[in-house]
Amino acid sequence: MAETATKKKKPGRIAMPEQEAKIRARNFLEVPTGYTVKMAQEEASRCLQCKKPACVAGCPVGVDIPGFIELITEGDFTGAMRNLWTKNALPAVCGRVCPQEVQCEGKCIVGRKGEPVAIGNLERFVADYEREHGTGELPPKADPTGKRVAVVGSGPSGLTVAGDLVTKGHDVTIFEAFHKPGGVLVYGIPEFRLPKAIVAQEVHFLERQGAKLEVNAVVGRTVSLDELLEQGFDAIYIGVGAGLPRFMNIPGENLVGILSANEYLTRANLMKAYEYPKVDTPIPLGKNVVVLGAGNVAMDSARTAMRLGAESVKIVYRRSKEEMPARNAEIHHAEEEGIELFLLTNPTQYLGDEDGRLIGMECLKMELGEPDDSGRRRPMAIEGSEFELACDLCIVAVGSGANPLLTSETPDMELNRWGNVVTESATGKTTKKGVWAGGDIVTGAATVILAMGAGREAADSMHDYLSLGW
Repeated sequence: MAETATKKKKPGRIAMPEQEAKIRARNFLEVPTGYTVKMAQEEASRCLQCKKPACVAGCPVGVDIPGFIELITEGDFTGAMRNLWTKNALPAVCGRVCPQEVQCEGKCIVGRKGEPVAIGNLERFVADYEREHGTGELPPKADPTGKRVAVVGSGPSGLTVAGDLVTKGHDVTIFEAFHKPGGVLVYGIPEFRLPKAIVAQEVHFLERQGAKLEVNAVVGRTVSLDELLEQGFDAIYIGVGAGLPRFMNIPGENLVGILSANEYLTRANLMKAYEYPKVDTPIPLGKNVVVLGAGNVAMDSARTAMRLGAESVKIVYRRSKEEMPARNAEIHHAEEEGIELFLLTNPTQYLGDEDGRLIGMECLKMELGEPDDSGRRRPMAIEGSEFELACDLCIVAVGSGANPLLTSETPDMELNRWGNVVTESATGKTTKKGVWAGGDIVTGAATVILAMGAGREAADSMHDYLSLGW
């Protein structure tokens, strides 16, 4: 009797180990704890090594995803890191905070009949392995060109530009307004999602490659773009993000106890609230906290408030769960940690006591109508559905705008009606000669990887300019 041939069944997606929800909800340690070598190689073996990989098309910086994953299966973790570095200067960051489910993993062929390959987890594994076990060897760099580049802002787009142009042989100086580099990676994303040591290591890698760093340098105040050009910089990249807080302009907004998410997270991150109670950080500590909004910033704010001792944390959002823009993993983690979702709910006014302190808010129930310009169904108020929600701290995370600090000092650089810098879409060129821009200051608040993608395009254009002229 002939034997029946059987195909070896591929394993299911390997979940990354993480802290138990009840424990992590009260500490600032990183939630996922990382793959072991065995886990990483088992997960990497699920990759089909497609000849026309859709996952690469879904990556804004074009990482060779099948290539670095195949090197993991072979046990060549150093080679995998070298592969990543050819396209991504911040793999340890991207592996942790990119919205993989709508980008590379969202295009994964394996995901059509099951769960996609955990590309983000594998990217994080390779970067962490290199940090812990690597030789410290730097990737190759071109000979010096003699050209000087100023990068304004040390967030994800600025760091990408710096990494690309240093590798191409240019002399790069990064100007950062805060006292620590990293931009939104350090002041906007909490320790439990992206440890500060990870960002510091990525910045240090760029410094080892030759990039210079100047902190406490507020370009637009301490020095202008024109002065940088006069000082001998041949090109400038603007990557200052979108850090201007946005509020809802409803009654009672000046009550004590209402903060923008920008301020709240900056205080929590740069003033070391993540080490509370060891560090007595000047930040409001509410017992009943409400966060307005449902993006990643809202999730970060809510989960930070829980870790700072809040008894109750609620997220108020005017649409349904399907429309929440936050990463699926962040919503899942927030709910696991006891954060409540008040969906189809919209605040109409804040309520205060006789001392001018916040004690609650009045809200309306909503229902969803036809899609609006964003493609999401428009929320419509339900008449007579008013109710009160008690709270002593409200964190407003409904988006942010372009800070005019730099742009207002540069009248010959065109802005759009929202105050964002106008650029050529494929190159990042601004209307000011020798100046490029990218990331949130161009697009408005978006993701880390999209900012990096803009930085990559701008760096290529800047290199052409430095080599051939405008």
